[in-house]
Amino acid sequence: MSEHKPPPAKVPDGVTRYLTTRQMAANEKGFVGFETIWKPFQKEVEYKTPKKP
Repeated sequence: MSEHKPPPAKVPDGVTRYLTTRQMAANEKGFVGFETIWKPFQKEVEYKTPKKP
């Protein structure tokens, strides 16, 4: 029997409010990973020192 396997099926991107998941390409062993991309939860504001009394 041959050891040839068909390529894994392409999974659509998973999109939520703060997270996106993408399927990565298969490596030489056939492992297919997923890449996660996070969106920021909050804005960062530059710190300003308070006025002296």
